[in-house]
Amino acid sequence: MSLPLHVRVAEILRAQIADGTLPVGSALPSESALCATHQASRGTVRAALAALRNEGLIAGGRGRPPVVRDTAVVQSFETFMSFTAWAHDIGRTPGQRTIEIARRGASAIAAVSLEIEEGTPVVDVLRMRTLDGVPAMIERSSFIEPVGRLLFDFDSDSGSIYAYLTGQGVDLHEGRHTIDAVAATDVDAAHLDIDPGSPLLRERRRAVDHSGKPLEYADDRYRPDRVAFTIDNTHPAANGAAPDIRIVKEIS
Repeated sequence: MSLPLHVRVAEILRAQIADGTLPVGSALPSESALCATHQASRGTVRAALAALRNEGLIAGGRGRPPVVRDTAVVQSFETFMSFTAWAHDIGRTPGQRTIEIARRGASAIAAVSLEIEEGTPVVDVLRMRTLDGVPAMIERSSFIEPVGRLLFDFDSDSGSIYAYLTGQGVDLHEGRHTIDAVAATDVDAAHLDIDPGSPLLRERRRAVDHSGKPLEYADDRYRPDRVAFTIDNTHPAANGAAPDIRIVKEIS
């Protein structure tokens, strides 16, 4: 049984975006041109474009010609991965600039997450992360001191902190992620090239080892025009199995 025409038109356009025939930033053919090319009605073409728009592949409409958006490739957030590993996995070039790395007393928030007393020595890291050279995220991490002190022998501008720590035998086993929205501080704004108070997506993370001992508390703040989070879920199975919920992170 053949697929509906609007599905086939969407598949053709999707393939042209994927192979670069329609590069990022380029305008799609007009609706009338697409109608002629695919021998389709205007309603069929609009349904195909709506599907691509819902997938985040194109932007525009209401009188504006649709244009190809930056590739919205997703990465499962179930997998405990570093920003660097995630960026490489989706074919992007990650970058970083260290703003600060220092040994200091744990803040009240970090202390609760790390299950230590406030003021207990930790190692704080503040970095600006980029995707393809464009500011995308401010990364704040507090590591327990036995783990964090390893970073003083690491060039934190050179790449993944997680990769380095795991290479040193640190057991970064599991992470719990909490996602919300916050207003950009002056520090956030200065390094992300945005105005103070601009909305940011925040991912707070608590990393533990196999025994459940906390190793890191992180507060990562993303520009929402660079990165988005999507939640996929399924209905409970007929056999009583629990519904599946999956969070994915994507390029906006």
